[in-house]
Amino acid sequence: MLKKRVAIQDFAAESRLFNQRALVALLGVVALFCLIIYNQYQLQVVSYQDYRTRSEGNRIKVVPMAPNRGLIFDRNGILLAENRPVFSLELVPEQVKDMPATLEALAELIDISAEQRDSFVKQVQAQRRFNSIALKEQLNDTEVAILAANQHRFAGVTVEARLSRHYPFADLFTHALGYIGRINSRELQQLELDGEAANYAASRDIGKIGLERFYQRELHGTMGYQEVEVNNRGRAIRVLRSVPAVSGKNIHLALDVGLQLTAQQVLQQQRGAIVAIDPRDGAVLAFYSNPSYDPNLFIHGISSTNYNALLNSRDKPLINRVTQGTYPPASTIKPHLALLGLETNTVTADTKIWDPGFYMLPNADHRFRDHLRGGHGWVDVYKAMMKSCDTYFYELGVKLGIDRISDYMGKMGFGEKTGIDILEESSGIMPSRPWKRARYNQPWYPGNTVPLSIGQSYWTSTPLQLVVATAVLLNKGKLARPHLVSHFSDEQTKTALTPQVNQVIDVVNPKNWDVVMDTMHQTVKDIGGTAHRAFSGTSYDSAGKTGTAQLAAIAQGEEYDAEKVDERLRDNAMYVGYAPYDKPSILIAVALENAGGGSANAAPIARQMMDYYFTAGVNQHE
Repeated sequence: MLKKRVAIQDFAAESRLFNQRALVALLGVVALFCLIIYNQYQLQVVSYQDYRTRSEGNRIKVVPMAPNRGLIFDRNGILLAENRPVFSLELVPEQVKDMPATLEALAELIDISAEQRDSFVKQVQAQRRFNSIALKEQLNDTEVAILAANQHRFAGVTVEARLSRHYPFADLFTHALGYIGRINSRELQQLELDGEAANYAASRDIGKIGLERFYQRELHGTMGYQEVEVNNRGRAIRVLRSVPAVSGKNIHLALDVGLQLTAQQVLQQQRGAIVAIDPRDGAVLAFYSNPSYDPNLFIHGISSTNYNALLNSRDKPLINRVTQGTYPPASTIKPHLALLGLETNTVTADTKIWDPGFYMLPNADHRFRDHLRGGHGWVDVYKAMMKSCDTYFYELGVKLGIDRISDYMGKMGFGEKTGIDILEESSGIMPSRPWKRARYNQPWYPGNTVPLSIGQSYWTSTPLQLVVATAVLLNKGKLARPHLVSHFSDEQTKTALTPQVNQVIDVVNPKNWDVVMDTMHQTVKDIGGTAHRAFSGTSYDSAGKTGTAQLAAIAQGEEYDAEKVDERLRDNAMYVGYAPYDKPSILIAVALENAGGGSANAAPIARQMMDYYFTAGVNQHE
């Protein structure tokens, strides 16, 4: 039997195999080292800046700083809108693990109303979760102490000190200044569209109405920021860099506190408005709508109870009657109509008509009554203005026609917004043939022109429009845009606003200006003038025109009896006047709702305003 042969090992082959495997392993190790080196190069050289930025982002936090809102002063430097420090309880939603439980725990420490909680929840839903949101503002000292002692229990909950808007005169300047409030989602979207959202990263409030809204950009200022180093828990360790915020500009108004207080005092409980301007440049000296309300209620979020009380009030305090109250201007527009009549040679200064106490259109039996039942007899433009003879202006208006009246009055500013520096303004109505066709799908009838000629019918005007249109007469055709702000200021500069004055009316005969001014002068100075009694004994020489706007229709043959008419349907009292007569520096319009005759009610109020203006030396600040 053959024996198996023993295989002889091939050491050479095994050596080659080992060497091959070792080489492969070495190449693998070298490749791995090359990969590691490549990665290190990518991390430390190629992508150095990117990863450094990310690292710094984890270590450095940019904290936006809200600018201080600009202050608002009256013409004498009296502060009307200031910034006061307040404490607020704030939460950062992304840092709060259990929001409902946290809210419950906080409510056990301090009083938090259901309305405050609901408002907070809505803000959480509307804003980014990394923003700090106020749960309760205006904390008192006790609440601040309690929260400070328990703050370690609540992650993402802080007590912050901030500057908050405050209006020291409460309801005195509300409709002029307006107020600020929390930025809502619609306003935030608008800021983003305007490219201004970044400047509001640390701001919570924005102007809602009035000057606060109109001059929001100027008042807000420019946001600053701090770069702070934080630890692994996000707590700030030190400030690395700081760029201070730039405060908003301060606003200085033409308004006078004393004149404004006088307006509030003379109106008392009467619904209405008073506006006074310097007719030379349109600077607004007084701007008061009654009733008013306290704007401080809105700054930290007004309660539903308080808001509903304002919203549902019969007296409508939320309406700015100076710029949004639309009233029939009544006889206060007779000087404007007289100028148009003189300019078109429809009448002359010597033209006389017979006033039997009424006016009748040709081939019509309806009598348009004069306020004086027996009439004024023969009247020219002087007597017609002084006595406020309706019949004279009925006839003049019909001769002029609606087309000329509407066009001329439109140039003086009726039916158009004045362009004052607040946005809450109505245009009123200056009727015309196209207007009536568009509004009622009816033609214009001569019977529509008759009451229009004494500022009734469809014609409505705001008190501000009336005072601006009257300034056109005083300035001989120049229209000065009314403005509340006289200049801006900051720590370095003072910037005055340039009054905008445009020539809107050119007359054929310059003497017609003097005729119209003389008729308004006689209305005040001559015995028998409708404003004579109200201004009797003044130390200054004034002129003006009264007006009484009828709201309730009175049938033919009936007499108006205020006692039998609902209080809200009684006549409105109107007055527009100026002083001194030769060089006017103040022009006032007064509108009183349901107060009765203008001569007995509105003119005396205008007189009290002028008395203060001249005795307190308001005009000396010019």
